[in-house]
Amino acid sequence: MPKTATTPSKLTAYKQLIDDDIAAYAAYIRRTTLQQYGAAAHLESDAFLRILERGGKRLRGALVMLGYEMSGGAMDKAGQAMIVQAARAIEMLHAYILIIDDIQDRSRLRRGDKTAHVALAEYHKTHQLAGDSDHFGVSLALNAAIGGAHAAQTILANLDAPAGLRTNVMSITNRTMLVTGHGQTQDIMNEVAAAVTAQDVGNVLEWKTATYTMLNPLHVGMVLAGADCHATDGITPYATHVGIAFQITDDILGVFGSEQANGKSPMDDIREGKRTMLSVYALEHADKADQNFLLQMLGNDRLTPAEFTRCKQIIQEAGALDYAQKQAADHIATALKSLDKEAHRWSPEGVEILRGLARGLLRRDT
Repeated sequence: MPKTATTPSKLTAYKQLIDDDIAAYAAYIRRTTLQQYGAAAHLESDAFLRILERGGKRLRGALVMLGYEMSGGAMDKAGQAMIVQAARAIEMLHAYILIIDDIQDRSRLRRGDKTAHVALAEYHKTHQLAGDSDHFGVSLALNAAIGGAHAAQTILANLDAPAGLRTNVMSITNRTMLVTGHGQTQDIMNEVAAAVTAQDVGNVLEWKTATYTMLNPLHVGMVLAGADCHATDGITPYATHVGIAFQITDDILGVFGSEQANGKSPMDDIREGKRTMLSVYALEHADKADQNFLLQMLGNDRLTPAEFTRCKQIIQEAGALDYAQKQAADHIATALKSLDKEAHRWSPEGVEILRGLARGLLRRDT
């Protein structure tokens, strides 16, 4: 069967629809928030919208649309409008998580611009407001994130879809947020624990990234198309393994990529003390002197470029980079095998897009 679009152009088309929808939504929210609640509320909601509008690839929203269309969802005017709104809601939940994550990681940049709490703290300083600027920034950023999350849930609750499907989608998504929260807690504990195991890191990979980046969006789209449990269960192994591979490659790029490509400093993960497959493997396999050096640098907020370069050398010399790359490739292979087994449940075009998405992770350079 000939494909109606190549994988990149199809995902790009989804992204364009989502970006256009978010732009219209953001303009509406800014206008109505200012009118109804005043300048303070506008400042808070604008902080959320600025993170939402930065976009990126819109992977999560695009997967909602893909899951819907590959499961037979109608893409007439009404169907497309509904599923784009659902995609917007999932992207809003992503923005909510990013704001919280940036606070907890003490990150100053997000996608090449100031994080929400940093921008709000600078607003406080610029306007010479009373009190502590950093506390003000964190407080309003938290309000912005919470408001955005509840707005996303409201969108899902009011989709133009059968009530039972809306209920299922809200249940799936709320459970995802709980699992993601546990993943984030494990991630934070990994930074402060005396010993971190490969299983501790694996839990973060599955609970935090795989669940909300890949699995939930596909499930949401499929459920809104009326897919049964066999179809959603069928996609779960693919989504889980691709999601894990996605985070492994993201962690590799986080250290070995460029600031221009990542939108943040490649020193951040070491500076924050983030335990990834790279750092945990290196700590287990490097010699004693290198282990001690890497331990001292993990969580060192005064990390210098020279020290960071040495950390990268230790990771490579310990075989951690090669190991992580192989683990990502193994997860992709498992995902593709699972997809092939269940491919009869979905459209050929959708399956081919998922194949291309999985294979593309091994070629990520941005």
